[in-house]
Amino acid sequence: MTMNQRNTIDLEQGWDFMQQGITKLKNILEGLPEPQFSSEDYMMLYTTIYNMCTQKPPHDYSQQLYDKYRESFEEYITSTVLPSLREKHDEFMLRELVKRWLNHKIMVRWLSRFFHYLDRYFIARRSLPPLKEVGLTCFRDLVYQELNAKVRDHILSLIDQELEGEQIDRALLKNVLDILVEIGMGRIEHYKKDF
Repeated sequence: MTMNQRNTIDLEQGWDFMQQGITKLKNILEGLPEPQFSSEDYMMLYTTIYNMCTQKPPHDYSQQLYDKYRESFEEYITSTVLPSLREKHDEFMLRELVKRWLNHKIMVRWLSRFFHYLDRYFIARRSLPPLKEVGLTCFRDLVYQELNAKVRDHILSLIDQELEGEQIDRALLKNVLDILVEIGMGRIEHYKKDF
């Protein structure tokens, strides 16, 4: 079948297929038994996005897919990440934050690969935030905004403990501070009010 003869993929059908790939990724991140992505899996997901973005109007779903990309992060963060962080306190919460951040970066890397066609063409032409930035912004806006006071207080507590001569987990402190730098995306205004 040539490109001119391919069948039109409607939004619901294409998104259902993408959801299967996103669910598989979430399961892998949560440690559930799930086979890794094969080259064929990756190509089918990438090709689905490509096809849905290059169909003739009104079947070009680029904007809807861009929105659904963001919604995928928002849903995962609110249904899985935030509950796991809310149930933990002190150093345990910081350790969970580090784990969730590392998982989030993996999710951003994989989803931005699946949706890469959007970055190359749709986003560039409309001056929209790139996919990786959208993923980082979701974490900052949902996780950091809710937990920043707890994170800040525990960071300061760890620093106080060390100043008083106690042993602290310096690697944990460094990892949490690195997260704050990364989700600030180089902009100090995200922290001025918090510290």
